[in-house]
Order: sequence, then structure tokens, then C-alpha cells
Amino acid sequence: MLDAGAFVAVDRGDRAMMARLRTAAQAGLELRSTGVVITQVWRDPGGRQANLARLLKSVDIKAVDDHLGREAGVLLGRAGTKDAVDASVVAVSATGDRILTGDAGDMRPLVAACGRSILVVPC
Repeated sequence: MLDAGAFVAVDRGDRAMMARLRTAAQAGLELRSTGVVITQVWRDPGGRQANLARLLKSVDIKAVDDHLGREAGVLLGRAGTKDAVDASVVAVSATGDRILTGDAGDMRPLVAACGRSILVVPC
């Protein structure tokens, strides 16, 4: 599961992050994120975010519907945090997933609140 930090790193041309994601995909790991995370990282209407655009082709983008929105809201309440985007990432995550994030400190309380075994991996 990719949070904004992973996308930002790729958008900036971070070769280590690109290699890390390529290796994960080659190992059969599904790359996923949410549409609201894309809102945080996509800025160029002219398509000059080529690295990001290439990555997005290989990422399963989950919509945050009413059900997931409510789940994310409950997580915010339980964790006592405020970042709805981070909560949406956790809401979409399943047991055994890894969340690749630049905000590990913000993500961990949400993961603890969800009750699923999810690994938070700083990027």
C-alpha cells in the first residue's frame, strides 16, 4: 500500500524508491493506493510528472466510498488523529499488507487502531 511519500519520491526521480517498487512488483506484490492519495501528489495538468504517471499505470487505485470513508473516520476517532488521507490508506489495507509512507509516526496510531496486522515501512 503506497502513501504519498512513495509517490513523491518517484516523482522526484528517487532511483532507490523506483527500484524498490519495481522489485516489489516483480515479486508479485500488488501495488495499491487510494484516489485521495493521488490528490496529494498529482499537480501537473500537462502530464510533466512522467515518473509518477508511469508508476500510476502499475498501481491499483482504490476509491474511497461511503463504507471506506466511515471506516477511516472511525479510525481517526480511535487513534485521536486528524489526517483523513492516512486513515483512508489504513482503511483500504488488509492484514499482512505493508504501508510505504513518509509519515510513519502519523500512520502507526491508525494502524494500531484498526486491529489488523499491518506493517508500516518508512520511505
